[in-house]
Amino acid sequence: MNHQIISMADLRSLGASIAGNLVTEADHEYDDARSLWNAMIERRPELIIRAGELTDIPLALDFARSHHLPLAVRGGGHNVAGHGTVDRGIVLDLRACNKILVEPSLRQVNTGPGTLLGELDQATSAHGLAVPVGVISRTGIAGLCLGGGFGWLTRAYGLTVDNLLAAQMYTPSGEKVRADAQENPELLWGLRGGGGNFGIVTDFTFNAHPLPETVLAGNLIYRAPHWPGALHALRDWAENLPEAMTVIATVLVPPKEWELGTDTILAVGFVWADPDHQAGTACMERFTELAPPDVQDVAATPWPEWQSSMDDVFPKGVRAYWKNTGFDALNEDTISMLVRKAEELAWPGTAFDIHVMGGAMARPAQDATAFPDRSSEFWINIYGFWKDRAQDAHHVEFIRGFYRDMRTVTHGGEYLNFSSIDAPSAAGFDALAVYGPEKYARLAALKRRYDPHNELRLNHNINVSS
Repeated sequence: MNHQIISMADLRSLGASIAGNLVTEADHEYDDARSLWNAMIERRPELIIRAGELTDIPLALDFARSHHLPLAVRGGGHNVAGHGTVDRGIVLDLRACNKILVEPSLRQVNTGPGTLLGELDQATSAHGLAVPVGVISRTGIAGLCLGGGFGWLTRAYGLTVDNLLAAQMYTPSGEKVRADAQENPELLWGLRGGGGNFGIVTDFTFNAHPLPETVLAGNLIYRAPHWPGALHALRDWAENLPEAMTVIATVLVPPKEWELGTDTILAVGFVWADPDHQAGTACMERFTELAPPDVQDVAATPWPEWQSSMDDVFPKGVRAYWKNTGFDALNEDTISMLVRKAEELAWPGTAFDIHVMGGAMARPAQDATAFPDRSSEFWINIYGFWKDRAQDAHHVEFIRGFYRDMRTVTHGGEYLNFSSIDAPSAAGFDALAVYGPEKYARLAALKRRYDPHNELRLNHNINVSS
């Protein structure tokens, strides 16, 4: 389909109709407006529509369709694959649509598609509540939720999608649709892990959980000689870990502000989500008895403070490339591989996380949501965050090689929020392989119903239009 050139008259008409504003290449803020968190994603959209109100969404959909231009939807702009932008198309930026309403008596919260995790954390923590979200507070809630949502409360309260009670969205045709347990429940099922394939979500309603004013949280730091012992201890500790304890072990060259030197470390990070800190300390000590840390940094910390503690490690404008997979056992072969890769990782800018899964996120049946895989005991995310373009080839190849090696000891699986793409489009994404035949069939049926022409295709796409 041929794209139409946008005339000045059309721009003036659209600009007069929307509550927000328009940005084109002629505007001085264009480069800032088109930039994403991942600086490796370089796109030059024809037009950026900065929505001022949710009612701007159907206008943007109609404008893109009438001009035969591809539409990218952006919430927080933190997606590593760069789905929130497009060359020579239209970007709909929803960042200003970030209203939050907390209903403490219901233990629920409503939020718009432009909300960042830190904004949500601040609003809910004021009422002693929290929604399970990701670990970087500058991430947008929309993309995180629609893809799943791992974080520091995963074992205690499940994935973000497990806590999505209802959603409202505009379909590509401009129809407003609600999805909850009574109204369009199959659509709610698809939104819980199926990404932005069916419409533009305008409102999310989440279940919120009681959380103490301060959580017991910290990092247990291990130098190279103690990595094998710490990983063996992690394996044993994970077998009987209480659900209140969520653990993410990270291997990286520490940032300067951590004052831990320049040697690669293994940091076993944790959050205890129960108000009984004494019980949390006892749980932590069961691990430290197995593997005494070289450095211990543990404290009762306000939830928003802990949630934002890694933000500066991942500032906007870093170059980023990620790969991930699930696995079921920290056996000898896997531990040996992880230690070997940790020894190879001797530069700042690349790292890997091992998420201890299970707990509340493992309780729902596999088919309860569209989320691809909740059966794995562990999950590894291999990622890079650097600034120098000259480092791209080296760091990307290390991540790819590490991922290939991990596939020899894992069963596979992919968490799409942790997935980069290797081409400007998502054409190489294999939705059938990621979701499996039964979930894919249900997702494909939803796609045919709500977006039969695949107008919302700049995502991890379920393409049934051909």
